[in-house]
Amino acid sequence: MKKDLLNFHDLTADDFALIWEKAAKLKKDLKEGRPHASLRGKTLGMIFDKSSTRTRISFEVGMYQLGGIALFLSSRDTQIGRGEIIADTARMASVYLNGIMIRTFAQEAVEEFARFATIPVINGLTDLLHPCQILSDLFTIKEKKGSYEGIKVAYIGDGNNVANSWIEAAAKLPFELAIACPEGYDPNADVMAKAVKESKEGIKIYREPSAAAKKADVLYTDVWASMGQEAENEVRKKVFKNYQINASLLKEAKKGAMVMHCLPAHRGEEITAEVLEGPQSIVIDQAENRLHVQKAILEILL
Repeated sequence: MKKDLLNFHDLTADDFALIWEKAAKLKKDLKEGRPHASLRGKTLGMIFDKSSTRTRISFEVGMYQLGGIALFLSSRDTQIGRGEIIADTARMASVYLNGIMIRTFAQEAVEEFARFATIPVINGLTDLLHPCQILSDLFTIKEKKGSYEGIKVAYIGDGNNVANSWIEAAAKLPFELAIACPEGYDPNADVMAKAVKESKEGIKIYREPSAAAKKADVLYTDVWASMGQEAENEVRKKVFKNYQINASLLKEAKKGAMVMHCLPAHRGEEITAEVLEGPQSIVIDQAENRLHVQKAILEILL
């Protein structure tokens, strides 16, 4: 039976461990020059409704390194952009491809695609969730600290898709999550309500960044305005002006706390250049690990 990666609801602790175990091995194989073409002859279709840097490069390069082929499918260049229904596209893609990765707006679109596809479907990002990003981030934390168990992650900023996926992860795994966001910009209420019931270490929302950052092992942020919210830029700059990871906020966290950002970063807004480029920043490490973790996901699903 085929398996999808649409969110974290269906993943168990063993699933997370398997992904990270494979990612570590694949990363080591690549660094040491060992061939690992486990997906030779396989094809991945990559549907993009949103622009991308890290998601496109990491999936495309990942499939190449695993011996397969990735096809870039822009909605502007395919029939789905001209009104072909999702069900028809999903069924058609299933006879040509071995897997599909989708980066789009509505979570419902990814879920509908998965219902009609007979091949694995991977959520490369929606307005609601960004599971591949958080899987890579947790792998990076595990790599740097040895474990994510018992740590505190403080997310500062907009309650967007990245925040929602952090919440889903905290419901499944034993780490504490503190989120600081302005009123009216909270994470998705349904995602939060479900996660709070399941979380072992606790998930809390704060209005003051300093309260969330207190004694944190990891400070994490994302842009104030996500793709599709460009018209809100000026309003959001005023609302979020105090929700910035800077040297002062870093002092509230534990000594040596790690700073993370899923990128792209707007220096001087959600994070200062000083902190982003500073010794506690691991943003390039987490960006690199998108490649290794997604290769693990592809190997498992395809």
